[in-house]
Amino acid sequence: MLKNVVSLVTGSASGLGRATAERLIKQGGRVLLCDLPTSKGEEVAKSLGENAVFVPTDITSESDVINALNVCKEKFGGLTAAINCAGIGVAFKTYNFNKDLPHKLEDFIRVLTINTAGSFNVIRLSAGLIGKNTPDESNQRGVIVNTASVAAYDGQMGQAAYSASKGAIVGMTLPIARDLASQGIRVCTIAPGLFDTPLLQALPDKVRTFLAKTVPCPQRLGHPDEFAMLVESVITNPMLNGEVIRLDGALRMQP
Repeated sequence: MLKNVVSLVTGSASGLGRATAERLIKQGGRVLLCDLPTSKGEEVAKSLGENAVFVPTDITSESDVINALNVCKEKFGGLTAAINCAGIGVAFKTYNFNKDLPHKLEDFIRVLTINTAGSFNVIRLSAGLIGKNTPDESNQRGVIVNTASVAAYDGQMGQAAYSASKGAIVGMTLPIARDLASQGIRVCTIAPGLFDTPLLQALPDKVRTFLAKTVPCPQRLGHPDEFAMLVESVITNPMLNGEVIRLDGALRMQP
C-alpha cells in the first residue's frame, strides 16, 4: 500500500501517466496530476476522487513546475515521488533524399526540450521538495522515476530526435542518482517497449496487430497498468536506485 505516499505525475491525462496516477490512487496514495492546460487532466482528476488534484503544467516552464510543487505542498503537505511520463515524438529521417529535405532542426530541438530538458526541470525542482522530508529507517526521503524508451537503445529509422531525447534520460539516470544519494533520494528510469497508449491506438488495426507480433513474449502490446505496476515497485523497493529497467517483453526494435 502507498498510504503515506504523495506523488507528482507528469503526462497524467492519458497513456502511461494516467495509468500510473490511477494505480497510485488505487493503492492508497495521493497524486498531483500535471499535464497541459488543453489536456483532460481536470476530468481525470475528478474521476479519481479527493486524493487527486490536477494542476495545468508545461514541464519546460520553471514557473509552472514551481507552482505545481507549491500546490502539492499546500494540498498534501509535501512530496514523496516524482514520476516523469510527459513526452512527445516525431518521425523524420535525418535527410529525406526523395524530397531533398533535411530533418528540421526546430523539430529536433523541440523533442529534446520537452522530453529531456522538461524531465530534468521536474527532477531538479522536485528534488528540493522531496529532500525536505523526514528520512525513514533507511535514511531515504523519496524517489524519482523517469520514462525513457527502448528507442534509447535500438531506435528505428526516423527516430533520431526521439531516440536522442530518451538516450539522454538513460544517460542522466546514474549521475542524478549519485547527486541525490546523500539526501536519501533514489532515481530510476523505466524504458518501455510497445504499449497500448493513445499514440498506438490511433494506428490501423492491421498495423497494431503487426507491432504486437514483434514482441517475443508476451506477444502483445503492453498494458499501461503494467508500466504503472513497475512504477509502484520502484517506489516501494528501497534497493532500486540508479538503474534503467527495460519493460518490453524481450522486444528489440528492428530498423
